[in-house]
Amino acid sequence: MSARDLSLSEQLAGFVAGLPDDALPELVVERAKRHVLDTLGAALAGSTALEARSARAIMQPARAGDAGTASAWGTTLAFGARDAAFVNGVAAHALELDDSGGCDHSGAVVLPAAFAALACSTRPVSGRAFVAAVVLGYDVGRRVLEACGGYSPHNGRGWHSTMTCGVFGAAAAASRLLGLDAAQTGAAFGHAGSFAGGLWGFIHDASQTKRMHTGRAAEGGLLAALLAREGVSGPSQVFADVWGGFFNAFAPDTQEPAALLAELGTRWKLLRCSIKPHASCRSAHAAVDAALELLGHRACDLEALDRVHVRLSGFVERMCGGRDLHPLASAQMSLPYALAAALVYGHAGLDVYADAQRRDPRIERAMVRIVLEVDPEMSDLDEPFVTLVLHGAAPRSMQVPVPLGDPRNPLSDDALFAKYRSLAGLVLADEARDALADAVLRLERIDDVRTLLPWLAGHADARAPSC
Repeated sequence: MSARDLSLSEQLAGFVAGLPDDALPELVVERAKRHVLDTLGAALAGSTALEARSARAIMQPARAGDAGTASAWGTTLAFGARDAAFVNGVAAHALELDDSGGCDHSGAVVLPAAFAALACSTRPVSGRAFVAAVVLGYDVGRRVLEACGGYSPHNGRGWHSTMTCGVFGAAAAASRLLGLDAAQTGAAFGHAGSFAGGLWGFIHDASQTKRMHTGRAAEGGLLAALLAREGVSGPSQVFADVWGGFFNAFAPDTQEPAALLAELGTRWKLLRCSIKPHASCRSAHAAVDAALELLGHRACDLEALDRVHVRLSGFVERMCGGRDLHPLASAQMSLPYALAAALVYGHAGLDVYADAQRRDPRIERAMVRIVLEVDPEMSDLDEPFVTLVLHGAAPRSMQVPVPLGDPRNPLSDDALFAKYRSLAGLVLADEARDALADAVLRLERIDDVRTLLPWLAGHADARAPSC
């Protein structure tokens, strides 16, 4: 059968199954290790969150000696592989500190599925093989999103791409680590299409469902690969222009199926992903960066503050314009709160999202001075313009077109390691925290990734819930 006779799904599956472990450019390997470290830090801290605790509470812990079990990161618990993928996926996204720019939250989907897949196989998995699987997971998840027309059209329609597209990324990584061939990987993609879902309905009342989407995508992708390994067939036409095809169902008016394979193997989607310096929705980051720059990277004297004017797109305003600070999820989606935190505390890190900090009277005083204005001329994902007006001073404005953490404006190694250490240190002893980081940074030279697993055990259940 020629390549022209293969469906889009079969061609993508052939690439995922056939890429040699050592075919990745070194730049991609180095970037992948940064994202692995960042995701593990976010997940370890997230293991203390209420959502992660709740996810673990409804799962049946594994018994000593059970086969196919995987750990719940940050704890001493173990679960069946699918349950572990779910709870670790929830933890990775629970504090809004995981990476963005992929499916969207690729790390929180791909890494939990990849680590859980290790529990479903007895063969050693080298660090380089693991990195290749992770990179392919990022690649597939983002490619599906781009074939839906991109982030703005797909999410604007009401789908949450982290889950709808992320399940394919998780399936790719899991298929690779389970050693599936092209036909089996194609079947896994077919299953993943039916496991896709996830709505933006959480945005209207700050429900905790959003945190579940990463877990569900990780679990669904792993399940898709496991079913394919057992010989359960999946539709080979899942990406075709047919009744029941994924793009016709999820992106009927915006689909660009050719994007699924465009520059396959030459343009790696992981290289476009961002690592977050702020504990808020990524769409608020550029505004925070602009405010901090205008403030000289220090807190503002609120007595001198007249107002902060933010000109932004309607898309960003609908997604991040809320001002309800009572649930943590709502505060982290709020651009006004992220700005108020920057004004009051001089940063928008995880600490400022704690209950006490959100209730600080200074926050209310700052937020009433923040004015959002929708500019109909701005494209959906244009970064906001921030204008700072202080009493007796001329207004000063700034737009940060490339926020900190974007691959074009990356976090320094020192900043990345500081973020990881502060997050992982919430549940790991210093020795385990540092050993895990050292292992991740030399991941491509490790003979079996399972040697990392003992360092992921922590004391999350002994801590008070985060935020």
